[in-house]
Amino acid sequence: MKEKLGVLVCVWFLVFGPCLGRFVVEKNSLRVTSPDSIKDVYECAIGNFGVPQYGGTMVGIVMYPKANQKSCKSFDDVDISFKTKAGGMPVFVLIDRGDCYFTLKAWNAQKAGAAAILVADDRNEPLITMDTPEEEDAKADYLQNITIPSALIIQSLGDSIKKQLSKGEMVNINLDWREALPHPDERVEYEFWTNSNDECGPKCESQREFVKNFKGAAQILEQKGYTQFTPHYITWYCPEAFILSKQCKSQCINHGRYCAPDPEQDFSKGYDGKDVVLQNLRQACFHKVANGSGKPWLWWDYVTDFAIRCPMKEKKYNKECADQVIKSLGFDVKQIDKCVGDPEADADNPVLKAEQEAQIGKDSRGDVTILPTLVVNNRQYRGKLDKGAVLKAICSGFEETTEPAICLTDDIQTNECLESNGGCWQDKAANITACRDTFRGKVCECPVVEGVKFVGDGYSHCEASGALRCGFNNGGCWKGTKDGRTFSACIDDHTKGCKCPPGFRGDGVNNCEDIDECKERLACQCSDCKCKNTWGGYQCSCKSNLLYMQEHDTCIGGNDVKTQFSWGLVWVIILGLAVAGVGAYAVYKYRIRRYMDSEIRAIMAQYMPLDNQGEVPNHVSHGNV
Repeated sequence: MKEKLGVLVCVWFLVFGPCLGRFVVEKNSLRVTSPDSIKDVYECAIGNFGVPQYGGTMVGIVMYPKANQKSCKSFDDVDISFKTKAGGMPVFVLIDRGDCYFTLKAWNAQKAGAAAILVADDRNEPLITMDTPEEEDAKADYLQNITIPSALIIQSLGDSIKKQLSKGEMVNINLDWREALPHPDERVEYEFWTNSNDECGPKCESQREFVKNFKGAAQILEQKGYTQFTPHYITWYCPEAFILSKQCKSQCINHGRYCAPDPEQDFSKGYDGKDVVLQNLRQACFHKVANGSGKPWLWWDYVTDFAIRCPMKEKKYNKECADQVIKSLGFDVKQIDKCVGDPEADADNPVLKAEQEAQIGKDSRGDVTILPTLVVNNRQYRGKLDKGAVLKAICSGFEETTEPAICLTDDIQTNECLESNGGCWQDKAANITACRDTFRGKVCECPVVEGVKFVGDGYSHCEASGALRCGFNNGGCWKGTKDGRTFSACIDDHTKGCKCPPGFRGDGVNNCEDIDECKERLACQCSDCKCKNTWGGYQCSCKSNLLYMQEHDTCIGGNDVKTQFSWGLVWVIILGLAVAGVGAYAVYKYRIRRYMDSEIRAIMAQYMPLDNQGEVPNHVSHGNV
């Protein structure tokens, strides 16, 4: 039986083998800052274990151990430690490739206190990805405990570093992961290639733990529109020559089109590969239906609940248990069943066919050949499947200054604005700053505060701008109050700049000094004038009882003005009364005359015809003759 299984597995890999050429090595930058003889920027390959510092950098000095140079045994055995002393720089230990797994090298270096491990290749070849051991060798307890970042460097660089160290030179290196993942815009798109199988050893356990721990952060990010998540599942197809074999029938659905390895790698017991394919398909369909309802993030709830309620060990890994989970989340089982379709049909399943096509790498992303695989912004994630590490990778995929708040928490990154304000402009009095913390560092950018936009270079200068600027910190202009009077150098209808108000002179920003109009003879210059300077103005008066005429800057006699004013008023009143009397008399005479004329005409009309009176006919009586 095992021989037949081995043959089938070999056939699957022969069919899938051509895709392995599309495996992409993910790289980051390694900058040697000293000594000058090897000072330059080099590429290194990110290890597929440990915790790469996505979005960040790490500075340290290189040490090459005198013994255990391949790090295949504990450094305690050779009495070597890489622990950093107080005030010292972190140690990057340089290790030679060969004799043991990359993961064991990293684990031994980590236990000895190394901050990172650099593995020098032992052959002249392009960079490769340092991976974890295969399934049968992946049972070591330390695999999930490696937390230091690792990188593979080419043989020539390793030789150069060793040469400088042998001369007593200090080799300083800056590992830079800031550009390890693309960050084009304000939304991160990521994929998680996983499996519903829970009997595949440590990798299955790490997947379950990751989904459980990462669920909360993933749902928040997607609900608020920061991310777009898509789950994926790997399947293989059975070669046509083996479709009728017992192995293909038990491991595949849809007549050998979609297959998965036997969970226990034993065809005689437990669940079969086709059971895994069906549950994978059901999970993919759940995400499709949930996405159609506008709640794609519920996939995390379904997968987590299914793993808890329907484990293989309890013989609950079946459709009945899955349906209960689906119903508990408020979804219609019939919709999921419709998406799953008929697994016995000799036809393509649209969902699984799309999954197989998605396995093939495109652009910068390589083929997906191993589980689990995380892809962020179309670039494969390398490192430990850990909530904090994955969250760092996702956060590094946002365009700078667009990261959600969860990416700026202390346990994810360091706030560089806390120390010396990041070297940016700051107004301590108003408690505003141009320093803006980002996941990859900080930017000096003039802020917008309470609707007021500040403009400037962000480093040495920021100035309030716009119509509302005077309402906030007085637009950065001078303002003073004295003797109950307040003056400001900020002009509301100006979008920028400061100008001292009338009565003051200065730069308008730091100071405006009162002008002494009296001393500088800018006002009250007549011979009888007296001038008194006030804050922001002046007061003019006249000697004796003279009156000051501001329009003419002169003094005139007070009595003369009063007398002239009094007689003028009298004459105006008299003249007004006279005009009113003449007018009234004229009206009276006119009305009397009209009345008398009408009476006389009425009397005369009784005795004679008048010019405006018509002829009155004579009425004659004619008798019979």
